Amino acid sequence: MLYSLEAGIPQALAYMLAHPNSQKPAFGFISNGIDFVFLKLTQQGTPKYAQSYRFSLDSRDDLYTVLKVLKQFSQLLRE
Repeated sequence: MLYSLEAGIPQALAYMLAHPNSQKPAFGFISNGIDFVFLKLTQQGTPKYAQSYRFSLDSRDDLYTVLKVLKQFSQLLRE
């Protein structure tokens, strides 16, 4: 049984709101093991978030996209 990704959005956003540098966007993702959704939160003024479409590891092209985004996340953490 796969869990709904939408159920994880509020928890992910709560963690992202705790980001210590509110001047920069916070990035995150939610996954149920097969599907991924990436999130971006900006906190200037009223907090706003955006989400990607759903990527599925069942799709070959989506697997490469998920890996590219995760690699970009790791590069952002090094900055």
